[in-house]
Amino acid sequence: MAAVAPSRLAALTRMRCEIFQTSYNPTSVRTGAKYLRARLRGPSMINYYPEELTVARFNRMGGGFKIQDWDEYERLADVEEKKRRGKGAPKKAKSAAESRRMSRKR
Repeated sequence: MAAVAPSRLAALTRMRCEIFQTSYNPTSVRTGAKYLRARLRGPSMINYYPEELTVARFNRMGGGFKIQDWDEYERLADVEEKKRRGKGAPKKAKSAAESRRMSRKR
């Protein structure tokens, strides 16, 4: 039995890829097709983890109920304490002239 020429096998493979709509990759380079064909993981992960109900989200839901957010209350108290001691965030500049960067001498 005679061996089939490699060029004929390559032509057969190319034709098979055209018919079955697959990618023709005779040199076997990495294409990432395996990952592109894979099912997306994002929607499954979103459905797996439940939505976290925070105090702020509960208060925004309505219904007339309000819960005191102690963490937020403590954070605001700390910010006020730092402002009183002069350690708070600097005031924002209203214009370019008030900016500290613009007033610096070169």
